[in-house]
Amino acid sequence: MRTVGVEEELLLVHPDSGEPMSRAADLLDRAARDDPGQAVFQKELFGQMLELATSPQWDMADLGAEIVRCRKEAARLAGEIGCAVAALATCPLPVTPALSAHERYRWMAGRFGSATLDKFVCGCHVHVSVESDEEGVAVLDRLRPWLPVLRALSANSPFWQGRDTGYASFRSRLWSRGPSAGPTELFGSAERYRRRVADMVASGVILDMGMVYFDARLAVHYPTVEIRVADVCLRAETTVLVATLARALVETAARDWRAGRPPLDHSVSMLRLASWQAARSGLDQDLLDPVTMRPRPAVDVVRSLLAHTADALAASGDAVGVEEALAQLLHSGGGAREQRSFLERTGSLRDVVVECVRRTQG
Repeated sequence: MRTVGVEEELLLVHPDSGEPMSRAADLLDRAARDDPGQAVFQKELFGQMLELATSPQWDMADLGAEIVRCRKEAARLAGEIGCAVAALATCPLPVTPALSAHERYRWMAGRFGSATLDKFVCGCHVHVSVESDEEGVAVLDRLRPWLPVLRALSANSPFWQGRDTGYASFRSRLWSRGPSAGPTELFGSAERYRRRVADMVASGVILDMGMVYFDARLAVHYPTVEIRVADVCLRAETTVLVATLARALVETAARDWRAGRPPLDHSVSMLRLASWQAARSGLDQDLLDPVTMRPRPAVDVVRSLLAHTADALAASGDAVGVEEALAQLLHSGGGAREQRSFLERTGSLRDVVVECVRRTQG
């Protein structure tokens, strides 16, 4: 059984107005006072953001319980300094991001200029264990066409700087402006992957391996494949669904590699189109079929994902739970549709943020 860990980025906001608050340093100081050795909460690029990280888990119910526990603890700490946490992948309200104090972040601001502000977005990164770099790269090659489906399932960023963007996941469009972000070509071996990453760092455009922002990559510090396409999800149960499907995709890809089945040879150009379509419509319209790269109803494409990973889901005991969680997600439409329904009901983006604060803790 492969372990799964999750990193979630959350917004720190005023509990009444919904406006972002640059209080991450104060929250982390309070967390360190309560638990000097804590490693759950970390600073992010901007002071209005906070990252939480779970421990690796085998059982998805345990993972879900830990995500809820971490979110509630983040909310408690935020409340003690007069703010709240919201699982929003972009901020619906106009905001000027405040860069966190860190040499690395200053380098990014100097190197990428105003484009650095595009990174004021909150993602969800799923780490799935692999046995070796060779297996990990084989998995990366076989994951590529399925990642846009995970993006559609997690879409939770329709608003940006006070307006409706027309996208379900505008976070992914902002993030894709970075020089190393997005889908990748086939690597074929761990040696070719390492050479490509080394060449990218040697170019001087990025600072180090940590700035290789592929949609999925070998993690820098852990023996995992890190899947980076998801928005932070409004509801914790959606995070668990995405993480469960991510593990099933990794296991399926590893089995295909061992069986000698080659990866689908889609071009990066087509993968970019699939990613764009998933970001644009989420679950509300067509997605590009991962095999044919032709449009199909989103529900049918999601069903294809379930069929593709059926053996892995059955082996891990997750098949029934995934079906139930997916039925709930398709009914609610996901975070982007929920945010738009909040706006339709209240007429206020501030009220959207406040409502999302409540939904973040379940």
